[in-house]
Amino acid sequence: MRILGIDPGYATTGFGLLQTDYTGVRLLQYGVVTTPKDLPFPKRLEILYDDLIRLTEVTDPDAAAVEELFWGHNITTGIGVSHGRGVILLALSKAGVPIFEYTPMQVKQAVVGYGKAEKRQVMDMTRRLLHMEKVARPDDAADAIAIALCHARSQTSMLARLQAEKKE
Repeated sequence: MRILGIDPGYATTGFGLLQTDYTGVRLLQYGVVTTPKDLPFPKRLEILYDDLIRLTEVTDPDAAAVEELFWGHNITTGIGVSHGRGVILLALSKAGVPIFEYTPMQVKQAVVGYGKAEKRQVMDMTRRLLHMEKVARPDDAADAIAIALCHARSQTSMLARLQAEKKE
């Protein structure tokens, strides 16, 4: 299974692509999609949409794992990121990619084993689990890899297997 992890944004959207199979999980690629600051906001969203469509064509994921938003102190930024996240979900849906959503706490729990882990702990554990020489940069890409890893671990859990058996 190819899992595309997405850390949503409108200025910078992180992505990470993992391959999971019976041998384990491996990182295939990662990076960011960016939009120019000097463009009007609607044009930035259009660029984000087009780039996400192209990303799904190039990576051909079986599933996408997208982080749910955590509303911090800056509500203006949060609203912009929410718009970006909506565009991302639309692009993935239009591309026919099944979407799975995870909260930051779920990502931390899946990767580190503790839902209130610090960001640096998540990044380091992601690096270790995927046998990377160093933590991915920029942070948005590292976050996206952790989100994809969360989905990989969630889909191979005993609970996921039991739920799948019940559906059959």
